[in-house]
Formats: sequence, C-alpha cells, structure tokens
Amino acid sequence: MKIYFGFTVAGDRGSLDIARAMVAAMEEAGHTVLTRHLVEDGAAQADRRLSASTVFERDMSWLRECDVFVAEVSGSSFGIGYEAAYALTALEKPAILFYRRELAARISLLITGNTHPRCRLVAYQGPEEAVGALRLELAQ
Repeated sequence: MKIYFGFTVAGDRGSLDIARAMVAAMEEAGHTVLTRHLVEDGAAQADRRLSASTVFERDMSWLRECDVFVAEVSGSSFGIGYEAAYALTALEKPAILFYRRELAARISLLITGNTHPRCRLVAYQGPEEAVGALRLELAQ
C-alpha cells in the first residue's frame, strides 16, 4: 500500500521519534511511505531548497498517488490540516490521524473533533501504543 505520512516540518517536531517509529513500522510491514523524508533530520532545510510551488505540486501528486493518508498531528501545522482536508474531501481517501493524548488541548479542534466518515482519530500515549494502533488500523 502507498501511504502519504503527514508530519510537521515547520511546527513542533517534539513527536519526531514517534513519527520515525511509525514510518519504520509501515515500511517493515511492506508499505511504501511516499513522504518518509519528513522524519529525517534537515527535512525543513531540504524542502526550503525547493520552490514553494515545487513542494506543493510534489505533495499534491503524492496525495493523489497514495492509498491512505496517515498523519501524526501532535505538532500540527496548517500544512497537515490542509493535507488531511484535501485527502478526505477532494480525493475521497481515508485518513488516520494520530495524536499524543496529553497534547490534545493544543491541537486544533478541527482535527480532534473530526467526524468525517473516512477519518479515524487515534489518541495514544507513547511510541509502543502508537505503533500498535497503527498496525491495527492499517490491517483493517
């Protein structure tokens, strides 16, 4: 399965280790993570070397190509919200949004309150719970 993994480049990257564990778990399960570069050191600098329109076109192409949108939204940014909405509504793709339970009050209510029928929300506490829930969600 091709997965677009959303993770903030410009926002709070405090969940980077968890995001890396999630990407590793998806790849270990045989999935292709189109956006694996987002969990690498220097992701923001690498994207800034490209024009804004190049990043936009690249990411929109990956969203069209993916089978599912998965995101770690604890350090949510405008970009992740845009990607989630675009995947759910314009592309009619399923979305699975993960967030650290203890940070729920800092995350946009448009994320944590999402009731879209193709969107699943997963609150977790710690990397083991996040990866376990991710495996279960992708198996469905």
